[in-house]
Amino acid sequence: MRMKTLAFALVLPLVATLAACDSSPSANQADTAPDAMTSNDTVPMPAEPATNDPTITPTATNEADSPAANATHRFASWAGKWIGVEGMYLVISPTTAERYSLEMQYDLDHKVTVEGHDSEHGIKFTRDGETLSLYRASGNDTGLKYLAGKTQCLKVKNGEGYCRD
Repeated sequence: MRMKTLAFALVLPLVATLAACDSSPSANQADTAPDAMTSNDTVPMPAEPATNDPTITPTATNEADSPAANATHRFASWAGKWIGVEGMYLVISPTTAERYSLEMQYDLDHKVTVEGHDSEHGIKFTRDGETLSLYRASGNDTGLKYLAGKTQCLKVKNGEGYCRD
C-alpha cells in the first residue's frame, strides 16, 4: 500500500506539469489568432553563424563563392600544377565553361598543351590522336614507384600520373 501511495505522489505532479505544457490553442486563443500572414508582416531572418567557430562553415556571401559560379567547371579544384616523375608535370587551367587548358610534359621528349573538357569522372582530352581522361587516383594506382604512398593524384593511364604533395 505504501508503494502505491508513493508512486501516486510521484506521478501526479508529473501529469499536472505535462498538462500545463499542452501546446494546443485554447478556445480564447483560437478566436484571436490571425488566419494568415498579411503582406505587411515580416519574418525575422536567422542570425549569420559566427565565422570564428571552426565547426560552422560560413555561407556564400558573394556570387564568386556560390556553387553556381563553380558549376561551369566540375573539376575546378584540380587547377594548378601536378608533379609526375623524371621532370614530368601537368598544369590544369580552367578556360571557358567546362573547358581546361592542359599543359603537360608527359615523357622525356614530349611537351604539349591540349584542350580538355569535363566528363563524367574526370577531364577528357585528345593527345597525339588518342582520347584519354584524367581521373582521381592514388600514387599506388599510377604504377609509378616514385608516386607510391601519395594520396592526391591524377592518372592518365598506367605509368602516367601526377600528384600534389
